[in-house]
Amino acid sequence: MTARPHKVRFVAGTFALVFIVVFTTVAILLRNTPTGVFFQPSDQVAMAGIGVLLACGALWFTRPKVTADAEAVYVRNLLGTVRFDWSVIVSVSFPEGASWARLELPDDEYVPVMALQSVDGVRAVEGIRELRRLHREAHARQ
Repeated sequence: MTARPHKVRFVAGTFALVFIVVFTTVAILLRNTPTGVFFQPSDQVAMAGIGVLLACGALWFTRPKVTADAEAVYVRNLLGTVRFDWSVIVSVSFPEGASWARLELPDDEYVPVMALQSVDGVRAVEGIRELRRLHREAHARQ
């Protein structure tokens, strides 16, 4: 089972495209300003580069992913990927009002699963159900 956020991909992609178009347009028009300031080609390249960096920042929010099989769960959030054996996971939950799901660990710890977001509605519900099914099967084998 593999899940990724759905709606955030469209929003982030739109923002990335807008950043690139706006900053590239500004870079092109930068030489023709009546302000008396002389802009060099390097200034234009830098302006377009800022647009690309902002677009990369927007697309960073599409990175979350959760992959699960019979042995383990791999959770990739914004800053890294972590592997959890099913034996370590107490439960899979989606608290009311939460933005995304989470894996409940021993000692009241938890790991957010940003790939299953509440804004995705039915897709998030299906992902949670699949994770819970795999969790039940793994604990039944133990």
